[in-house]
Amino acid sequence: MNVKGKILEISSTQQVTSSFQKREFVLEYAENPQYPEFLKFEMIQDKCNLLDSYKVGDDIDVYFNLKGRKWTDPKGEVKYFNSLQAWKLEGVSNNAPAGDMPPPPQQDPGHMEEPGWVTNGDEDDLPF
Repeated sequence: MNVKGKILEISSTQQVTSSFQKREFVLEYAENPQYPEFLKFEMIQDKCNLLDSYKVGDDIDVYFNLKGRKWTDPKGEVKYFNSLQAWKLEGVSNNAPAGDMPPPPQQDPGHMEEPGWVTNGDEDDLPF
């Protein structure tokens, strides 16, 4: 899954245990700019450093997995948790000029002529 948005917050890396670390960030996702969504992602282990090359305000494309967990609390109540676990980030350029797109290939009008056909400029004439 992936989503594009603007980085709103970046947390520092948390060392949860001696062998597990995570880092969180919040993305402002504005599919409808009037009602933006604020999505909290987490990155784990070696993916934590992927955020180092980005800053608050950057537009990025986030690739992530949706994770869900079931947990039974000490009272015996079952609870469910969801997380968005990011694994790849790409910068997005919203202000690239349209002129950077290459022009479409030009078609040679002769590409539709069969070998041996002679055209006299009147394409409506049939060759028989």
